[in-house]
Amino acid sequence: MNEFVSVHTSDEQPGIATLLLSRPPTNALTRQVYREIVSAAADLGQHDDISAVIVFGGHEIFSAGDDMPELSTLNADEADVAARVCREAVDALAAIPKPTVAAITGYTLGGGLNVALAADWRVAGDNVKFGATEILAGRVPQGGTDRLARTTGESKAKDLVFSGRFIDAKEALALGLIDEMVAPDGVYDAALAWARRFLDYPPQALAAAKATFAV
Repeated sequence: MNEFVSVHTSDEQPGIATLLLSRPPTNALTRQVYREIVSAAADLGQHDDISAVIVFGGHEIFSAGDDMPELSTLNADEADVAARVCREAVDALAAIPKPTVAAITGYTLGGGLNVALAADWRVAGDNVKFGATEILAGRVPQGGTDRLARTTGESKAKDLVFSGRFIDAKEALALGLIDEMVAPDGVYDAALAWARRFLDYPPQALAAAKATFAV
């Protein structure tokens, strides 16, 4: 049983699952959280009754990134393992054989941005703050710069990574980090509307279509 990452379905929204990150107050990402993401992603991949997946951190915040207090306690070998677990989690999310949409609220920073970029589509509130903020803590981003560069273009990605600066939702939309910007209270509903578009398509066909894209 996962403690911080869970999968939810409902009779009201058949065919749609929500992968929920829930580690209050900031959804900081630990090695355990990343491992639970891998487990949840694998579980979702086995369900033919699920056509689309919403990745959600709750109504207050998507994720403030890696848990810095935990990272500060790791020796070199443990840090290497933590980096590998991070990459495995992001890759597992990207490889879910179904359309995925990140419903983004609050802050989406560092490792949280990596998680959001693993989704096929992203919708965010107009008050969201994004940042590839690892450099501010003297760290190197793990498992995300390639997707960031594919999304924004290499020079813009380097600007974000080298500076660690925060950007707002309007700039994120212009850069392609998000695909839709809505009122903060409408984020989940907008993600749900995107996911509903695929309910009438065979899951196997959607999986095959997604597999034609590199993750």
